Amino acid sequence: MSTGVTAVWGRAEQQDFRSRVRGALLGGAIGDALGAGVSALSLEEIRAAHGPDAVTDFVPAHGARGTVTAATQLTLFTVDGLIRAQVRRDTGAWHPPTDVHRAHLRWAATQHDWGPDERRKDNGWLAAQEWLYVRRAPTRECLGGLGDAVMGTLDHPKNPAAHDAAAVTRSAPFGLLVGWEPQLVLQLAVECAAHTHGHPTALLSAGAFAVLVHGLARGETLDGSVQRVLALLAERPGHEPVTEALRQALGTVRQGIPGPALVESLGATGSADEVLAGAVYCALVGEDVRHGLRLAVNHGGPSSATGALCGALLGAMHGETALPPGWLAELEGRATLLELADDFAMEMTQGPALHSPATAAPGWLARYPR
Repeated sequence: MSTGVTAVWGRAEQQDFRSRVRGALLGGAIGDALGAGVSALSLEEIRAAHGPDAVTDFVPAHGARGTVTAATQLTLFTVDGLIRAQVRRDTGAWHPPTDVHRAHLRWAATQHDWGPDERRKDNGWLAAQEWLYVRRAPTRECLGGLGDAVMGTLDHPKNPAAHDAAAVTRSAPFGLLVGWEPQLVLQLAVECAAHTHGHPTALLSAGAFAVLVHGLARGETLDGSVQRVLALLAERPGHEPVTEALRQALGTVRQGIPGPALVESLGATGSADEVLAGAVYCALVGEDVRHGLRLAVNHGGPSSATGALCGALLGAMHGETALPPGWLAELEGRATLLELADDFAMEMTQGPALHSPATAAPGWLARYPR
């Protein structure tokens, strides 16, 4: 798989890119954590529990405030897989879907093992993070799809009827491959969604989300990125539900003061296309990150998934410094997210200085074994 474009990175470009990578990963985690405590509730139930303004700050979920769900765990492992794909490229073995699948299997081990298995030499740095060894509402589709070593492919996807948003919520990292052409970003996200979700709506929603993040990480507008996605989707069989959902999100922007009713009008079933549309709408109308994320979690749909997608979009758009500091300070796993974001940015901008077919920085290969 050729990546299309090779970027030449000046210092300012590297710093801007790193800020957007951090923004996307931290923003997605904040949105995930903000919605985690209310994901199964209707708007009435949210208001009954948290007051008439609904959720305005982290609320307890999984025993604490600021805790993330399986969506953020899987996103971290997706990043790990993409870094490994780049590192392994030196060996002549270049198949990113396989590397991402292996990373997702390392996530699956965190869902049943007590802690890191030090006998596994291929675990690398991320799988050694003990805080990840905990179940945070993983979906049956993710656990089942990664329950054995067989990789789902587009010809033989896992869970062919699954069209919930759990493949979409881990797909922001594909969009951070800013040196790639958008259609290749779409293709990789779709192929990796098939590891757990085979329905065209889930596959194409994951691809669409990745291309939206890609446009924003390149400094484009969200509106412009949606238009690019619509053009790319038009060539794909089964695209109609996703295309229609995104068009509806754009149309809803013009329908008055943003609020829960408009978010729910885009769908509250948890289907991938509806969650994506809700997140895009909230990112388009949000006055700032805090406002956009509060819109994304206060409704009767899947709050955590919508928040995760909206947070990644806003973070990629505005960079890490736009994220509310109080939420960052309390976010579970912030150190791991930051370290992984910086590793990803370093690999993508300075990879040749870290490894080549002939040599490699030993510390880097300990973190990301070939």
